[in-house]
Amino acid sequence: MAALAPAARAGFDWSQPLHAARPVGTGRADRAAAEATRCAQQYGGLVSDPILHATAVTKRYGKFTALDDVTLRIMPRTVHSVIGPNGAGKTTLFHVLTGTLPITSGNIVFDGHDVTREADYRRVKRGIARSFQVTSLFANLSVRENLRVAVQGVDSNHAFNAWMPPRGALEHTGIVDPILERLALTRFAGTLAGALSHGQQRRLEVGMALAAQPKAIFLDEPTSGMGIDDLDDMKQLIRGLRDDYTVVLIEHNMGIVMDISDTITVMQQGRVLVEGRPDDIRGDERVRRAYLGNMITGGRA
Repeated sequence: MAALAPAARAGFDWSQPLHAARPVGTGRADRAAAEATRCAQQYGGLVSDPILHATAVTKRYGKFTALDDVTLRIMPRTVHSVIGPNGAGKTTLFHVLTGTLPITSGNIVFDGHDVTREADYRRVKRGIARSFQVTSLFANLSVRENLRVAVQGVDSNHAFNAWMPPRGALEHTGIVDPILERLALTRFAGTLAGALSHGQQRRLEVGMALAAQPKAIFLDEPTSGMGIDDLDDMKQLIRGLRDDYTVVLIEHNMGIVMDISDTITVMQQGRVLVEGRPDDIRGDERVRRAYLGNMITGGRA
């Protein structure tokens, strides 16, 4: 995420909660197990139940605390954005929620299952997929081949098997073709990924996450490095994803965040500072002046 301007950093005390948005209860580590069990028992696919509930999550590296007692409820089929200044803990939060890093304490429940100690590949099978901030495609494979590799990667019977039987190839075509259409990349299916524009490559990365047929997709700065012409395409893609998926988003472009998010969580120094709807975050005078500035209001930061 882009760093805040010096004037913005100096003009806002991130240690104080924001009055216009809804403060988030953090819970304590000794309540984590009971809360996670309660959430898992109550989850029944109802709109009021979160698809992901992280309770009192803490991540330490020696004496340094990267995440401090973070509690987060993410509702199904919504766009939930996580924002905050550099070093706030956003990417570390993504790492622990998706299983890339283990947590020090706390609990994580996904789709009614306690996944706290599960590895990332097991969480993929549960329905969690992720794209990364840095482009990570197979440049010498076609767009279609990249998507097929992604499909095979979550199929233990065919993972990275270049000699997959014809039936499996046909089954994967049934997954890949709708993704190509959704990405508006059907006519580029045979094009090498390395020959795509940057914006097309970023869309393909989202498609590779979709190839895992997830319930929730984590997107880490999907518009990073994009030109203006590609931004709207990505925004429309993400907005449309919520029809079928839960989207958890880290994004530096505040215009996009405010436009497509259902819920925004603001982090600071490894903690959840505040959470609310876009209007809650946008409407707070201190956030407008110090953090979002004229990216949202058109005024001076």
